[in-house]
Amino acid sequence: MSMIFGVPVAVLSGQLLLGLINGAFYALLSLGLAVIFGLLKIINFAHGAFYMLGALCTVVLFDSLGVNYWVALILAPLLVGIFGIFIEYFLLRKIANADHIYSLLLTFGLALVIQGVFTNIYGVSGLRYAIPDVFKGGVNLGFMFLPYYRAWVILAALVICFGTWFMIEKTKLGSYLRAGTENSQLMQAFGINVPLLVSLTYGFGVMLAAFAGVLAAPIYSVTPVMGGNILIIVFAVVVIGGMGSIIGAVITGLAMGIIEGLTKVFYPEASSTVIFLVMVLVLLVRPAGLFGKEA
Repeated sequence: MSMIFGVPVAVLSGQLLLGLINGAFYALLSLGLAVIFGLLKIINFAHGAFYMLGALCTVVLFDSLGVNYWVALILAPLLVGIFGIFIEYFLLRKIANADHIYSLLLTFGLALVIQGVFTNIYGVSGLRYAIPDVFKGGVNLGFMFLPYYRAWVILAALVICFGTWFMIEKTKLGSYLRAGTENSQLMQAFGINVPLLVSLTYGFGVMLAAFAGVLAAPIYSVTPVMGGNILIIVFAVVVIGGMGSIIGAVITGLAMGIIEGLTKVFYPEASSTVIFLVMVLVLLVRPAGLFGKEA
């Protein structure tokens, strides 16, 4: 049996795969947080709840209406994104010029309300969603078995993450978004509807969380508390990458997933805390984060 540093190759590659899958979810969720904070300066503590809503919406759409996975992959993020736009319009817009702590408190309270409502309806035992038939099975790579659905999750996350980065950093729409949030009065003078841009930006960030939830539904047990379990890790990832850094969120999310996976192999006791240890070390050396801009 082939060994690397005293660990069987099959075990090491399996944990790397799990780490990469977790990293894909960290990257998607961190990206949504980075978009919302980087462009709108909103600390969105309801992000985990939107992730949960994406997964729960997928299950409910299938159980109630027979909506298949591919339709849910588009419909669920769209529905949750529209819900996010309403939240921005009716709640967050009222405190747009207040200190960041108010958006944090408001979204934290909102997350508790959403989680409480759906816990009361569905309980905490968890709902299951079957892997789509097209992704059942996998391929034997010789040193490991790669399930098709896991490969799809990684590919879909990478496409969405780097597509979002390209849109925001390299297109005219992205320049409008950045300019509209940095100098809203100037953009309004040029006839740009800045409030609409803000609502759509928040909705898009929420859609990214919901999209991650749809991808997660066939892998993890879908419960109303699943968002809270991952949110703290995702915030740590955003801090490591740099608050508001789009590319930082993507790269750091993937890297932290891999580091977490490797830690489970070589020092399992630290696997649940290694990301926070990295966060502390990064903040000591570079307070703005690895990809953040120094004040």
